[in-house]
Amino acid sequence: MKDAISRICLWYDNNAEEAARFYASLFPHSAVGALFYAPSDFPSGKRGDLLTVEFTVLGIPCLGLNGGPCFKHSEAFSFQVTTLTQAETDSYWHAIIDHGGQASECGWCKDKWGLSWQITPLALTQALADPDPAVARRVFEAMMQMGKIDIAAIEAARRG
Repeated sequence: MKDAISRICLWYDNNAEEAARFYASLFPHSAVGALFYAPSDFPSGKRGDLLTVEFTVLGIPCLGLNGGPCFKHSEAFSFQVTTLTQAETDSYWHAIIDHGGQASECGWCKDKWGLSWQITPLALTQALADPDPAVARRVFEAMMQMGKIDIAAIEAARRG
């Protein structure tokens, strides 16, 4: 099966297109593709209702399925977005939580559809990978006190 392709299928309660358009407006290398309408009635909809939407998020192919209220998103799945600056971190974080989302801890947040996002500055990832265990511990302990990641505080913890 050399021609097989892979994409992430995300279940929505009949608002997959709205979510896809939001992600496409927010993140680079993101777009909304084909919309598919149901050829007949299905458990959570009628013939002609939008069934699926193809989209990409940060270059990752996705399919949004308007499956109805049966299943919800959980923290067991998240998109991790690596950022380079505090301004970029702040921009993505606030775009998600200021549009009906919810802040969480350690750089995590949820969008208004319940999908989890990790807005993770590269500075944090690099600091956690420091070969000095004392540095990595200080950085980890600093991160554990944060909602949105503060790069200056991470760098201060790294320096000790």
